Amino acid sequence: MTSPSAPSGRPGTYIRFDGWLRGLENAFNLVAAGSILLLMLLAVVQIVGRNAFNWPVPGFIDITEQAMAVFAFMGIAYCQRVGGHIRMELLLGKLSGRAMWVAEMVGITGIWIVVAALIYGSWFHFERSWSFGDSTIDIGLPTWPSKLVIPVALSLLLLRLSLQLYGYWRLVRDPSAEPIAVPVISDVESVAKHEIEEALGDDADDASGNEGTRR
Repeated sequence: MTSPSAPSGRPGTYIRFDGWLRGLENAFNLVAAGSILLLMLLAVVQIVGRNAFNWPVPGFIDITEQAMAVFAFMGIAYCQRVGGHIRMELLLGKLSGRAMWVAEMVGITGIWIVVAALIYGSWFHFERSWSFGDSTIDIGLPTWPSKLVIPVALSLLLLRLSLQLYGYWRLVRDPSAEPIAVPVISDVESVAKHEIEEALGDDADDASGNEGTRR
């Protein structure tokens, strides 16, 4: 779970960059979600066309293979921002204060290095596909667009990791500071409340108020 943005009076440039990055991550995630929806609709057309009319969608497998890069990678920075990835918190949950923020910073640094290496390798594969004119076997779709998606999406993830790296660094300097735009460990009640707020929106406050009244 990610801590909310801080009010005015906190590091302004850091918060503004986080806001700009949030908009870009939301757009990427929307494209990823849209690609899943379109692929599901295409699968329905494929099944109905093949079974009812003996008319399958040409290159359905090729299209699916290329779309996988979109929905698998374009939402990865958003997932990192909201803390939706799987985290092993058995050790971190026992730490507190500066020790916990140091451990978080070390973990983000390791991820940053891995992602930077992946960007280099995926860009190399894109350049090779572009130079050789690679295409799919069935209908000859060019493969370079899907291969370009990977380094672009990972670059956005690298920006998010860089922002979180700074966020943890400021917490290492001052453990009493408020966590801003970094994943934090939450208890079960906080996670449940956050999920209710996401699902119900404004109705969540009414539900909480009614629950408090009943108690």
